[in-house]
Amino acid sequence: MRDTRESRLLLVLLIAIAFALITVDIRGGEDSPVDGARQGAATVFGPIENGVSSAVDPVGNAISAVRDSGDRHDRIAQLEHDNAALKAKLGSDDRNNSRTKQLDKMLRTAGDGQYGIKGAQVIAIGAAQGFSWTVTIDVGANDGIKRDMTVLNGDGLVGRVTTVGPNAATVLLANDPDFTVGTRMESTDELGFASGQGDRPLRVQLLNGKAKVAKGDRMVTFGSQADRPFVPGVPVGVISRVDPSGGDLTRTVYVRPFVSFTKLDIVGVVVEAPRKDPRDEVLPPKPKPTPTPTVTVTVTPSANTPVDGQQQ
Repeated sequence: MRDTRESRLLLVLLIAIAFALITVDIRGGEDSPVDGARQGAATVFGPIENGVSSAVDPVGNAISAVRDSGDRHDRIAQLEHDNAALKAKLGSDDRNNSRTKQLDKMLRTAGDGQYGIKGAQVIAIGAAQGFSWTVTIDVGANDGIKRDMTVLNGDGLVGRVTTVGPNAATVLLANDPDFTVGTRMESTDELGFASGQGDRPLRVQLLNGKAKVAKGDRMVTFGSQADRPFVPGVPVGVISRVDPSGGDLTRTVYVRPFVSFTKLDIVGVVVEAPRKDPRDEVLPPKPKPTPTPTVTVTVTPSANTPVDGQQQ
């Protein structure tokens, strides 16, 4: 539309009409004569406004999310850090509790046998000497450790010291094929020699081919001359299988060791032998057999059952 005199007059007229309608609407209140027109406009344009609002709101929400994402990321990172610290603390506590229990058990074993021990921790598996079953412990010559000392833990015989450095030592485990220790049977005192077989039970040759042994019998170390490499009385294991006696001069039995050689952590090196042989004192108490429950059936006479030989 061109800017002419007629167009300017039309604009002034429309403005005047608009002001007049506004004045009438305000003065009319709820009974305003333009209320019907206003409701009709709302009916027509309301859905359009809602659609525009729905289209705009996600954009606004996204902007707010982006604006708050930094704070949210920081909170999540802090929570993850706190959770990791808590898990580490719980893991550390569990580890310390486990070591405390191992140490207490080992000290009780040493006390029962009157062994003077130097506590140590296993810090490595294997060694350069080519042994297949060895561990390295964190004590050495500076701690009074010498070659051919007995090593034990709370369960029993672990092995013997083979090489010693200033601050570390190598222990040959009792299940190594090159390992041999003299043994003595509990109660019967039958002597033998136990040899390692890796992850299989120890193989024990009893000197008496007619020895009476059975599955479940236990044995301890017999001890060596001058108590090296083995002190007496250290628990070795439990017989798990007995080979039939074939009239040989010796008899073979297989022994499940008390010690789990794949779960070693806290050990003790015997630096002072007992004054006397503890014999079976270090062995744990034998488990009590579980009684077999018995069922007692009581028969109650019925009304038709004869009493004192009389018929009912």
